[in-house]
Amino acid sequence: MTSAVAPGLTAAWAVLPGGTVVDERAVDGLGVLTTSVLDLDADLPTLHAWCTARGTEFWGLQHLTADELRETYAFVDGLEHHHALLSRVDGVPVALVQVYEPAHDPVGEVYDVQPGDLGVHVLVGARPPGCERGFSQRLLLALVQVAAETTGATRIVGEPDARNTAMLRRAELLGAVLGPEVDLPTKRARLTFLPVRPPSP
Repeated sequence: MTSAVAPGLTAAWAVLPGGTVVDERAVDGLGVLTTSVLDLDADLPTLHAWCTARGTEFWGLQHLTADELRETYAFVDGLEHHHALLSRVDGVPVALVQVYEPAHDPVGEVYDVQPGDLGVHVLVGARPPGCERGFSQRLLLALVQVAAETTGATRIVGEPDARNTAMLRRAELLGAVLGPEVDLPTKRARLTFLPVRPPSP
C-alpha cells in the first residue's frame, strides 16, 4: 500500500491537484484498487454519467447538467475539510468517494462528534467486466479501509437518506451501528457509525 496523505490530516488533500493518487493497494476479490483526488477535467464525463443514472436519486444530483455538476465539485474542491476522490479497479473507474470532517459539516450539528470521526459518502458507479458476485460489498469495505488508513480515523460516520434501505443494509453488513434519524438541510437522514481500527504504527 502507498499513500500520499499524512495520517490524521484530511486537510492535506486540499492542496493536492486533481488526479493525484492518494492510495493504491491490491484487494483480494477485486484487483488493484487505486484512489485519486477527483480530476474535474478528466473525470467529469464519468461522474456526470454516474450521478444522473437510474437508481442514484438518493445522491441528489440527477437534475444537474454537466456544467452544474462541475460547479458543484469545484466548490467541494475548494473546501479544506471536504474532499472528492475517484476510485478505480485495475484502471476502470468504479466509485466516487466523498470524505469529510463532521465537525465542519451540517451533520456535526445533529450528533455529538467524537475525535477520530470521519464522514464518508460512496457512490458505486460501475462494475468492471467479469467482476465477481459481491463486488459492491467488497468494494465498500475496501474503500472504508482506505478512508480510515489514509486519515487515521477511528470511526466512519454515514448519513444515507433514511429511505435508502439498501444502503442501510449494506452499512450493517459492514459492521456499522444504525443511529437516529436526523434532519439535514437537504434530506431526512439515518446516521450510521462504523468503528475502525487505527492504522498500525
